[in-house]
Amino acid sequence: MKPWEQDKMRVQAHFLTTNAASTYSHVTAARLHECWVWKGGHKVHVTLPFGTSRSNHGPDVMPHHLALAPSDVVLLSARSGRPIRTTSLERTVLDCARSLEFPNAVIIGDHALRKGLTIEGLYSALDSDPVKRGSARARRVLGALDSRSESAGESRTRLLLRGLAIPQPEPQFSIATESGTFRADFAWKECKLILEFDGKYKYFDFRPTDEAVFEERHREKRLMELGWKFIRIEWSDLERPYELQARVVSALGRSRKSNAA
Repeated sequence: MKPWEQDKMRVQAHFLTTNAASTYSHVTAARLHECWVWKGGHKVHVTLPFGTSRSNHGPDVMPHHLALAPSDVVLLSARSGRPIRTTSLERTVLDCARSLEFPNAVIIGDHALRKGLTIEGLYSALDSDPVKRGSARARRVLGALDSRSESAGESRTRLLLRGLAIPQPEPQFSIATESGTFRADFAWKECKLILEFDGKYKYFDFRPTDEAVFEERHREKRLMELGWKFIRIEWSDLERPYELQARVVSALGRSRKSNAA
């Protein structure tokens, strides 16, 4: 099983071996809502209306104490057929924004926006939330969300690029060609430079690999005919930000010279 499938199976195991009295929350709720989760850990997070010691739970369970409002809880379908109590998507985003590392929380929030939440609604929920601890941290996360990211890798790439001393690209930039309109993950339109994040499962999850690769190469060929140049990065490149910065600066310089000529 893939790592994220293993994490969801742990939640199902916990659900089946308890009386379903807990409400799943935080990163566990994010998984149940099928949000992107990056480095969320393997703990099963539950929120209870009463205080409890961690020793009362299994070593893989992280309990939280909060009396949730009825609007903060939803019932999701489970493999067992019984509904599973989970914090609402809105509540989940705020809990994760308060408790997770900044990029991890932004990745979940980005996907939540794509699932229908609005940034205005999240700010309103944060302002009216009786829980005040971590509000400044959550507000910083909300300020960084962008629904245009189409994967966890794109979200993390966007955050990394924002922290580098380079001109900032436009996410999900649309480019018209004779074969249709294509969207670049990130583009510096004045330089005709595209940065694409190639995640491990980009070509495998939804279509036959050969078909996905063919379409990607066809797309790239059409864009190159229009003078666009490419930088392709993977997860490992995000661990070497200054090397990536040097690549971008070099590519921008070459693109400017090429376009001027």
